[in-house]
Amino acid sequence: MTVTAAAPSLSWPEDVLRLNAVCPYYTMFPLDFPLQQLAAHPEATRVLDPFCGRGTTLYAARLVGLPSVGIDINPVAASIAQAKLIQVTPGAVVRLARQILGGAMQGKAPEGDFWQWCFERETLRELVTLRESLLEMTTPTAAMLRAVMLGILHGPRNKNLPSYLSNQMPRTYASKPAYAVKFWAQRDMQPVRVPTLEVIERRAKRLLDAAPLAQGGKVYLGDSVETLDGLRQKFDLVVTSPPYYGMRTYVSDQWLRSWFLGGPPEVPYGSHGQIARQPNQEAFIQALAEVWAAAARRCNQGARLAIRFGALPSARTDPEQMLLASVRESKAGWAVKEVRQAGTPVKRKRQAEQFGKAGNAIEEIDLIAELIGLPR
Repeated sequence: MTVTAAAPSLSWPEDVLRLNAVCPYYTMFPLDFPLQQLAAHPEATRVLDPFCGRGTTLYAARLVGLPSVGIDINPVAASIAQAKLIQVTPGAVVRLARQILGGAMQGKAPEGDFWQWCFERETLRELVTLRESLLEMTTPTAAMLRAVMLGILHGPRNKNLPSYLSNQMPRTYASKPAYAVKFWAQRDMQPVRVPTLEVIERRAKRLLDAAPLAQGGKVYLGDSVETLDGLRQKFDLVVTSPPYYGMRTYVSDQWLRSWFLGGPPEVPYGSHGQIARQPNQEAFIQALAEVWAAAARRCNQGARLAIRFGALPSARTDPEQMLLASVRESKAGWAVKEVRQAGTPVKRKRQAEQFGKAGNAIEEIDLIAELIGLPR
């Protein structure tokens, strides 16, 4: 299957692309970005994304028939990305969910106002049972069911058949408990019964009926530099988007999904373990440089590096200069070939406008580099 240079995602039917949207995640870049890089470098044989997020680069590689490797330090991101590499039928996902829910109810439901307002009692019991069971399972079917659950865990209430298990909430991030309870209480929005298995069945069928053939690869949960240094594969193309400078809420904004994966039933503030934890701009640049150097050590000479990067308007910095400095500081043999504006976000679907006010969206930069000298 070939990719066209213009609007490459249009080369596939809409139903083939649905698995890429298994779980809304507001820091995602559009599928067209990695597809354009793949189209421009048809000689690539294996793709790497050291900041894989929800796995958009991995899914693009799957579409064009290439194996890929993704790394992310966020368990929510890694769980979503893992689903992009799995070949499983919707029937298998539904059977596993039915088996779990058909047994004895497991686990103890969290207590407190938020949980009473967010989920109807029986729906919460089903949710807790699925959570407890999936914590112990590592099969591909369990990984896909886990990703489906992350996608339906919270979102807006609709008038027809329910698509999400929660009371009214955004799809892309979880509202903080105090704000959510106040919102629901002021409007007397009581949670309604949502049959979990029915939502799983509808979502699995929609996502997986036309999913493309899996091409192999793996998602690693952990630090990019440490993980890359432990790999043996060689890569020809690196397509990635590191955390935008000034963005420190990746963990807290996904707190409810983190709970489903085994985390605490409250918001975990802080950025421990993330590249965003760096105390200043210089340290952030150096941390990025270390990743570019580690990636170079796993790449063949002539490999391409494509990076999309930005900074929050409140950071008051130049993302282009930061990104160029990080590549230069890596001292890894990456020669910058092109730096360009990524363009204006469309219909607020891109991460930029999720963080900026109207007329003050994030400036996004695309950088393309070539590995002209292997690092020592």
